[in-house]
This record gives sequence, C-alpha cells and structure tokens, in this order.
Amino acid sequence: MPPSLTRIHLRDTHRLVPSRYPPVGILEAVTSPGDLEAIFELEGWTNDRISGELGIIQRIPREEWVFGVPQATVIMASFCHPKPEGGRFNSSERGAWYAGFELDTADAEVVYHRTKELREINVLEARVEMRLYLADFKEQFHDIRSNDPEFSKFHDPDSYVDSQNLAQSLFVARSNGILYRCVRRPGGSCIACFRPRLVTNVRPSAHFEYRWEGTPIPRITRLGIYKDS
Repeated sequence: MPPSLTRIHLRDTHRLVPSRYPPVGILEAVTSPGDLEAIFELEGWTNDRISGELGIIQRIPREEWVFGVPQATVIMASFCHPKPEGGRFNSSERGAWYAGFELDTADAEVVYHRTKELREINVLEARVEMRLYLADFKEQFHDIRSNDPEFSKFHDPDSYVDSQNLAQSLFVARSNGILYRCVRRPGGSCIACFRPRLVTNVRPSAHFEYRWEGTPIPRITRLGIYKDS
C-alpha cells in the first residue's frame, strides 16, 4: 500500500542552492512554449547559455514546463540537473525540488552533503556560497513522516535504494511528491516535490557563506538579505 496523502499549505520552505548558478535565465522572459522554440531556432545555437537551458528543459514533458514567472529557471533547474547518483527520492534521470520546512533543516542537509564531498577528496578547507530560496506549496503529498517501522527504510542515512524505488512507484502513479523526516537533523521535516508547477512563489531570501576550516562543521555566515523576500 502507498503511504497516505496529506494536504498541505506550506509557506516559506527553505532550499539552498550554490550561488554560482545564475538566479535569472531565459525562462523568465518567455510566456509560452512557442516562444522557447522560436528562441532556440533563432538564436539559441549561437548562445551557449540559452542553448544549454533549452536543451536541458526538453528532458521534462512540455506540459510540465514552468516559464514566464519569477525564478522559473531556478525551478526547472532542480528537475533538469539531477546528480549522477540521484537523490533520496529521485533517480539520475530526473531531479526534484527538495526543501526543508525550517532553515536549520536546510542548513543540516547542506553541511552533511558538502562535508561528505570534502572528505572524499580528503580536504576540509573550503568556502561555498549558497543562495536561499523560499517556496510555497498547496497540494496533496504522500506522507512518510510518522514513526511507522515500514517507513524506516526510506530514511536510511546511507542508502537511497529503497527510497528511490518508492519515489519511482509513486511518480508513475502521478504522485505530487513526498513529505519525510530529515535524516540529518532530528525533528526536521522536508519535502521532495516531483512536479515543477507545484513549486510556487519562489523568491530569493538570503545569501550565506559556509567555510570549512579543518573540521567537518563549517562556520556559517549570513552575507546578505534580499529586500523583496
């Protein structure tokens, strides 16, 4: 049996993204799929950035595209740029929008994954800047946050095998996504949204620096706040 559904109305969920990625792209400037195709035909082939954006978006079915709204590029990038090994609830074929209900939860996820990457290369001296995005959700999501023993395998701290299998079966059944417990921060909650158009009211909120200085726990500094957040 699939997990039960919970209808949510979440405001200000937290997603941290490396600030090297541009906050605005071609998807904010167009208003229809036809506009995208016209841009691709007329000038995309001469512009590496446009060509890259439009080429990647075609991994996602056209009816799911988000365009013509603030942060459309940021939204679509999360689905079009999956990690080679996938994530907890996505494969290498398609990404998802992950966010923490709380800023501390988003921080914990960033610290865990970045520290793991640094340990793999045996370097704990690094500096990373991250941009915080807030987003709202108002839909039904499958919910595995309870302490039901059946759900423990989906929160395995070291393996995504069971959780990716669950996500694939729910995705095929037209699920919107999954609500789950944060593995990296006890008491924290997260969302993995499978559908780009359900990620709403996305806006940049703040800018942070994570600095590792020889230890696995970085020093976190808030660099600035966006005025319109």
